Amino acid sequence: MKNPSTVESTASNFIRSIINEDNRTGKWQGRVETRFPPEPNGYLHIGHAKSICLNFGIAKEFNGVCHLRFDDTNPEKEAQEFVDAICDNVRWLGFDWGEHLHFSSDYFDQLYAFAEYLIAEGKAYIDSQSADEIRERRGTLTTPGEPSPFRDRSVTENMDLFRRMKAGEFAEGAHVLRAKIDMSSPNINMRDPVIYRIRYAHHQRTRDKWCIYPMYDYTHCISDALENITHSLCTLEFEDHRPLYDWVLDQLQEKLPCHPQQIEFARLNLTYTVMSKRKLIELVEQKLVDGWDDPRLSTLAGVRRRGYTPLSIQKFAERIGVSKADSWIDMGVLEDCLREDLNEHAPRRIAVLKPLKLIIDNYPEDQEEDCFAPNHPQKPEWGKRTVPFAKVVYIEQDDFMEEPVKGFFRLKPGGEVRLRYAYIIKFERIEKNAQGEIAAIHCTYDPETKSGTVGATKRKVKGNIHWLAANQAKTVEIRLFDRLFNDPYPDSGDKDYKNALNPNSKMTLHAFVEPTLLAAEPEQCFQFERNGYFIADRIDSHHGKPVFNRAVTLRDSWGKTAGT
Repeated sequence: MKNPSTVESTASNFIRSIINEDNRTGKWQGRVETRFPPEPNGYLHIGHAKSICLNFGIAKEFNGVCHLRFDDTNPEKEAQEFVDAICDNVRWLGFDWGEHLHFSSDYFDQLYAFAEYLIAEGKAYIDSQSADEIRERRGTLTTPGEPSPFRDRSVTENMDLFRRMKAGEFAEGAHVLRAKIDMSSPNINMRDPVIYRIRYAHHQRTRDKWCIYPMYDYTHCISDALENITHSLCTLEFEDHRPLYDWVLDQLQEKLPCHPQQIEFARLNLTYTVMSKRKLIELVEQKLVDGWDDPRLSTLAGVRRRGYTPLSIQKFAERIGVSKADSWIDMGVLEDCLREDLNEHAPRRIAVLKPLKLIIDNYPEDQEEDCFAPNHPQKPEWGKRTVPFAKVVYIEQDDFMEEPVKGFFRLKPGGEVRLRYAYIIKFERIEKNAQGEIAAIHCTYDPETKSGTVGATKRKVKGNIHWLAANQAKTVEIRLFDRLFNDPYPDSGDKDYKNALNPNSKMTLHAFVEPTLLAAEPEQCFQFERNGYFIADRIDSHHGKPVFNRAVTLRDSWGKTAGT
């Protein structure tokens, strides 16, 4: 699928205002450099898409650049699989980092040298307490922490121990390196945070060179500075970490090219989803979904397979804007962005999802004729396609009701409807099988009412239903997806989010489609008239044998076929 054109920036946000003011004052000499810094320990989700669109979009808007930097400081959980998937996701969304692909591991030598500098300056020390002891002495939100008994070690002893840690002389957990800041700070993050720990783990890039690894809070700010980032945009959970971000850079100001500005924004909270990495892993590993790219998941691999387009996600990110206030965004906003995009770009086709045979008694047995349907009703330049018509057709089961409810304007006993692009038909009788189930509907047609025919009777009826000629229709697999959770807030409060799983979130059908749809390529999108927008599955579709996923209904009508 081709990358979309960039969505125009229309929604205001406070980050644009900050950058505009920086440019006015010349703070960064008009330079804007941002970064997207994922940890390669899992797959990205729709919440990350907000950050991707913000960081890359802001950089593009201000003629700057955005870096893609992997925070690969925890080798026990990271893998090349996740690096490749993240790169693929960012490219798919329509963004390019150019020459600015970086890894925190690129800076391990410098990070180590800076740590030795902090030790030499009396700003860091080796703590030999256990992790539990450190935690116990850290204090609470209302009580200050207690200094470590090792806090006043000499520079010489700290340097010796740190170098021996690097040389692999100690077991994991024997020592850590802590920044020496303030154990009585009201901000717990400033109470002598750990900045290095021992880990005997094989790193995907540095292999076995290192057995000590820097912590994220220490690594991230230095990486930003080394890359000359101007605006370090991150979500609100890092707001309390900003004083540490600034402290580290202040101690190293003579050794770093700049001091980036960290700016926090509200993360995306989307109804009917979970976006906790831990919970996504549980869903996958417990086989509650069909892998990381299950179309019901909030992962970018999942929403892509579902049928979401890069442009629809860019529109969504721009529409919801950027603020400091946490709020919930209704899933319907995201779905509307997809409808808007696909309505514009998806050609129309006919599919009958739950077929019911309809026999036109007065239509000649051996006759066939062509009807003509527009490829897009608002785009006449796209032309028309041929839809064959014959004596026996399939209609949707929902388009007939033996005992119609009030306001039902489709086919019913004694009623008339138009077969779209063809004729008006009149109900005659029901044919049932031995079990009393409806096997076929018999009708007659009015040959003077063919759509688009010069001189055709202009008689009108309220109902208008779609159909496919039985002898021309082709069978394909179609998957209908509902929301993965029944509860709009599946993991709020003390609830177990797994109790909110929707048992009817996936339905597989063997349906009838127009013959031309057999040539659909993976990720090709269509509107199946009156049934919604569908995409040929990017994994399971093969030439001549597509599998279609319903991306979204024609309106917010989940679990039901959209009406006329």
